[in-house]
Amino acid sequence: MMRKARAATTKAVKYNDMDSDLSFSQTVSSGKDSDEWGPPEPKPKAKTAKRTVEPKAPKEPKAPKEPKPRAARKPAAERKTQAPKGPKDSGSSGLAGTRRKKVEDKAGEDKGETQTYCPQKAEKSGPSSRMKEERVSFIVSEAHQADRWADEGSSQAELRVKKEKVKEEDFTFDEPCLKKQKTSGACLGQPTALPSSEAQSLRNELNMNWNMIQLLSTLTCVEQWVCLNVVVLLREENTVPFMVRYRKEMINHMDADAVRDVQMVYEELCSLAKKTQSVIQTLKKDGVLTTELEQNLRSCQSANELDHVYSPYKKGSKLTKARRAKALGLEGAATALMETPHSLDLRACVKPDTEGLSSVEEVATGVEHILADMIAKDPDTLTYVKTLCEKSIVTIQSSSDIDKFQLYFDFTSNIQRIQPHQTLAINRGESFKILTVKVNIPDSVKSDFTRWCINSRWRPKTFAREELNAIIRNAVEDSYKRLILPFLTRGYRTKLTSAAEKESIAMFVRNLRQRLLVGPVRGCVIMGVDPGFTHGCKLAVLSPTSQILHTDVVYLNNPGQQREADKLRHLMIKYSCTRVVIGNGTACRETESFFSDLISRRYFHPLDVSYCITSEAGASIYSVSPEAVKEMPDLDPNLRSAVSIGRRVQDPLAELVKIDPKHIGIGTYQHDVSAGALKAALGGVVQECVSFVGVDINICSEILMRHVSGLNAGRARSIAEWREKKGPFINREQLKLVKGMGPKSYQQCAGFIRINPQTLQSIKSSLQPEAAAAPEKSAAKKGKGKTGVSVPNSFNPLDQTCIHPESYHVAQRFLSLVGGHVDQIGSAALRNCVESKVRTSCVEDLARTLDTTPETLQLIIDGLTQPPGFDIRHNFGQADFKRGIVSMSDLKVGTVLTGRVENTALFGAFVDIGVGRSGLIHKSNITLDKLPVSQRRRSLALGPGERVEVRVLNVDSQRGRIGLDLIRVLQ
Repeated sequence: MMRKARAATTKAVKYNDMDSDLSFSQTVSSGKDSDEWGPPEPKPKAKTAKRTVEPKAPKEPKAPKEPKPRAARKPAAERKTQAPKGPKDSGSSGLAGTRRKKVEDKAGEDKGETQTYCPQKAEKSGPSSRMKEERVSFIVSEAHQADRWADEGSSQAELRVKKEKVKEEDFTFDEPCLKKQKTSGACLGQPTALPSSEAQSLRNELNMNWNMIQLLSTLTCVEQWVCLNVVVLLREENTVPFMVRYRKEMINHMDADAVRDVQMVYEELCSLAKKTQSVIQTLKKDGVLTTELEQNLRSCQSANELDHVYSPYKKGSKLTKARRAKALGLEGAATALMETPHSLDLRACVKPDTEGLSSVEEVATGVEHILADMIAKDPDTLTYVKTLCEKSIVTIQSSSDIDKFQLYFDFTSNIQRIQPHQTLAINRGESFKILTVKVNIPDSVKSDFTRWCINSRWRPKTFAREELNAIIRNAVEDSYKRLILPFLTRGYRTKLTSAAEKESIAMFVRNLRQRLLVGPVRGCVIMGVDPGFTHGCKLAVLSPTSQILHTDVVYLNNPGQQREADKLRHLMIKYSCTRVVIGNGTACRETESFFSDLISRRYFHPLDVSYCITSEAGASIYSVSPEAVKEMPDLDPNLRSAVSIGRRVQDPLAELVKIDPKHIGIGTYQHDVSAGALKAALGGVVQECVSFVGVDINICSEILMRHVSGLNAGRARSIAEWREKKGPFINREQLKLVKGMGPKSYQQCAGFIRINPQTLQSIKSSLQPEAAAAPEKSAAKKGKGKTGVSVPNSFNPLDQTCIHPESYHVAQRFLSLVGGHVDQIGSAALRNCVESKVRTSCVEDLARTLDTTPETLQLIIDGLTQPPGFDIRHNFGQADFKRGIVSMSDLKVGTVLTGRVENTALFGAFVDIGVGRSGLIHKSNITLDKLPVSQRRRSLALGPGERVEVRVLNVDSQRGRIGLDLIRVLQ
């Protein structure tokens, strides 16, 4: 009996996945992706937990075989009764507090398994490994585990894929997999019971027929308890970086991208609910709202469904055939035709003097229109026709005779196999009125649908005469051709566009993150060069701390080059400049040749000079921006570009945050995706990078502070003003004294702000003794007025770490436990003490002793053992400096080169191989065996800044194109 119920639940979840995702094959592919790179050690333990908590699970794959014949006969009714079970079971699988009553007694066992499993994981992960995980978390999600089949909503197909994984490792990038964020409750965070009050308040607030948490879990493939926690945290105004770092146990260790996905879907559902309320109010004012219509509106789960139901009632729209027939009073006849056809007499409805009712034929036509509208709006009917389409091969076809879109001339593709960049290109061509696009649904769908409607769903309850059956047949055909087919076509186009936009935005996010996290080049003087012909090359010599030492203009491409070379040599030797950064704009190649020739002749001897090429995208826009004018008021805009180019290598993050992410030159199709969604995603990743790297509050720029979690332009300005008037911040507590800094803002930003003792000491030493003492006195005085308590004026060594102030008391107790002191932070002695303690007592046991969570304690261990000034970017590659130059004419097919990924698109990765023109690795050449295990999940697996070894496949000198094959990724 138990097995039978389980099988039904699994089948229902599978249907839900098909409705919510672009295709079922993507769901399977995503399962394989997460299975590929999961850490191997936890697998045996996770399976043990699975057997202990739910011993019946291994028999699942065979169970769904029996219900299949029934599904073919009554899929709509079966779906209607089973669909609600899916979210319940998915939320309860592996989680305590959400099980059905039949298995409530096993909740304790589930918690017990969590406690016995996690300590081993914690024991294994020492401080050094945690540092590495934090750095790598920008590239690879740590939230995904190999045993996804143990989580909610596991389908039979997913189980089968994982069983066959040993036989074949099929991994392609042909399908843009939707992210599956199912996380294992048994080995990560602490699963908690779903607070019914929170869920009910959400439902009451939205006033929709669906449950927010269940639908959110279905759409994002995240467990219900995690979805609820994320929603509660968002409603409490917590930022994504804060949740990812300091609330790991609540979000089950999901990465920032996964949390943002949940946030985005949650906001879309809230927007849908708000729009639904507005539509209902509008229809109520117009006097056309009925109870049935209101229920249909409140049942819509997407904007497309809402538009389908609401469009006939819009004020601007022409009165539909069904509404005209209802206005003539034929709705009762249509109802009688389905309920009591034996008593229906169409002749009684004839009114010779009324248009539309003057004959039996007109009455029959009106009844057909009403029935067609009922069929098209029926949820069970729509579900069934979608199921038929999923089983069929639906294709999208476009045609064009314009050269620009030659690739899409007579283009045809299975709708489940079409690529995101193809979808965006087709949409662009259609918007230019160059392409004609058509979605082809097989004729077999119509015949199967008609047969099912007439024989099952829309069959009269009692015997009907032949002329009445003919009305039903005509209504079904009319409904399919006139209403359902356009609805399906719009739905497929919307799904394809939405999936393509999400994949494109995900590519933008990944590229931007890796561009921002390029390792800084510190400790040397750098010359930034903005190359040019007519107006010369603009130079800016920058100190190791990015201060402008000198600016000038040299004309390297005009007569008198020797004079310009002498000027360069004078500047290089005067300022001991050994690094040259050249922008990749106009005259880049000529400027590079000039410097390469001087270096080869040892012209700058005794200096060992090298150069690199960097992207100057957005530098000209920034040079005339208000921020640049405020920062460099007396400098010519062209020279500001040279300064920006040099600083992009010295500290990429600090410089690139000054520029709108859309202008940095990353990704593709940025004008074809939703501007609002792109801006929100890019803004989120900038905030994530700035926060996780951390900012030294006493020297960072106001622009950089704006992107710290919890801060905005106003608070950043207030911090800068406070710093100017009262001197440097002595500790994090003083942030509470800043204007506009409330308790919530302080909580969100405090952990990402650093008080560097070296910076503090250098600033204090440059101030007069009385000037340095004044801010402390005024700070204490103001603290009493604003918060009612004095703010300490002494330096706290914990303020230089990633440990949040809310955990300082735990950190102090832990230091006492290991026999250390705060003044030893980052020292080898304290690191040895901590590692010794963790070896003898695992993190889980220590966390229970200190009355905290293992996640918080692990973060404290990281903060105490990381060396002073630890930067997560030190594991990311820096810019490549070189001394020689290779031209495109030197390339030959088969040549093996090393290069650095410059940009990635949906169709491949562009690699700088040092010849002045980027080569393209098509995505078909990025295969599983060429990638490190940690990068096999991502759709293209490569991002800007990664070093790769490539082989030249073809060289087209006329068109300036280089085709490359990936050999391997260099670590």
